[in-house]
Amino acid sequence: MKNIVIVGGGLAGLSAAIHLASEGHQVKVFEKNEHFGGKMKSIDLGSYHFDFGPNTITMPQVFIETIKKAGLNPADYISFKKIEHHTRNVFPDGFVFDLSSSSSFMKEQLKKLDPKGSSRYPEFLKKIESLYTLSHKYFLHRTFESFRDYLSPSLGRALLKVRPNQTMHDFFHTYFENPKTIQALDRYATYIGSNPYVAPATFAMIAYLELVEGVYYVEGGNTKIADAFVQAALHLGVELFGHKMVSRIETSGGEASGVYLESGEFIHADEIIINGDLLKAYPNLVKEEDRPSFTNKRVREYEPSISGFVILAGLDGKMEQLHHHHLFFSNNYKKEFTQLQNGEYPGDPTIYICTSSKSDPTVSPNGDNCFILVNAPATGKDRVPIDPEAYKEVIYKKLERFGLSIREKIQVEKIYTPEDLRVDFGAFRGSIYGPAANKKKDAFLRPFNRSQDIKNVWFAGGSTHPGGGSPMVVLSGQNVARAIHNKHS
Repeated sequence: MKNIVIVGGGLAGLSAAIHLASEGHQVKVFEKNEHFGGKMKSIDLGSYHFDFGPNTITMPQVFIETIKKAGLNPADYISFKKIEHHTRNVFPDGFVFDLSSSSSFMKEQLKKLDPKGSSRYPEFLKKIESLYTLSHKYFLHRTFESFRDYLSPSLGRALLKVRPNQTMHDFFHTYFENPKTIQALDRYATYIGSNPYVAPATFAMIAYLELVEGVYYVEGGNTKIADAFVQAALHLGVELFGHKMVSRIETSGGEASGVYLESGEFIHADEIIINGDLLKAYPNLVKEEDRPSFTNKRVREYEPSISGFVILAGLDGKMEQLHHHHLFFSNNYKKEFTQLQNGEYPGDPTIYICTSSKSDPTVSPNGDNCFILVNAPATGKDRVPIDPEAYKEVIYKKLERFGLSIREKIQVEKIYTPEDLRVDFGAFRGSIYGPAANKKKDAFLRPFNRSQDIKNVWFAGGSTHPGGGSPMVVLSGQNVARAIHNKHS
């Protein structure tokens, strides 16, 4: 039995804690915020409930199995609801394309919108299934602790099969011909904070999760997942310390002995897991001289993923035309990503609105709870901060052109900028997913799950393997927990 300290109580940290405690280890989790769950944060403005993130849930079995690991019945804590026709995509010219996990619905819809896409849809589904199957077998359920882990011949063959040299956009273009249907699918790149015109086609596997396995919502709010993880951890005896900042990791001779809290208290640890954006957390916690393989210069060389500009808007009553997941696209998607990569806020942004009250009226009984998100650039010293009120008006005016007069119905409102994400969640330059996956190096060679310089310091979360997104970070915590337990077995 070992003493494990986890720095950060996001989903990855909670997942690691549950798995380690179930194996008999003593686990302490220190979280700088009062809430646990990281970006999976519940925000209540009056009678309006919002899930700050994530809004789209896939791979429910990952969450279910984690709760089961604690010996609990997941049904007592969370109830997943499948949304079959899950996302409405609307374009400026009135073109509407709905995404669904019903293949027959998709084929019928595509017959009118994209005949080539309709005829090739079964082939498309087979291909994205193969991408997912390969990823599941070779990438999702393992840690990458050093370059040696990439030397497996079977892994090398798998890498060649997941289309690393083709972009997501070109991949989708192989099966579809209508630019707007392709644009709707290209949006999957934003799930990992990347650009579909440069990100590897490997990540088209995300389409499999939504179009085959399906999109889910948790009754009462997706943040019930984080609540369930907290209960599972406590049930196993994990010690959770909220509003406790870890200031540094004490190291000597390439090994960590514990952590110092901001209060000055020292906590001994045999193993330490950093659950957070390691591009920011690791340099903050460990002196540069003690991490020669991960210098400040190397950190600066990483391209951050895109960030987000968020408006939480509680409306007076319901807007019938809104769906649970609703997209209003820009006229020029490629230009939008060019502007983002140049550090600019798009003048014509694609707007995503999640209104979870469409599926669960109990979370917002007095009106629609609109979580409004547009892609935004990461922060930077050379970038002029956006005027939040002015950019909010850009968004509201665009929605009005689509026939949505949200502004006049607003009862409560709150804005979050990339700078807020940087401060509140310790996100590197305010990015949502850590390093972007626009380059093959960053897509497949993300920072390792284990420090190369301190043998008992580990990393879990969206900025390391297997990547961003709530199921992936849960798997990340699970994978690291397994590696630590096996090390001491």
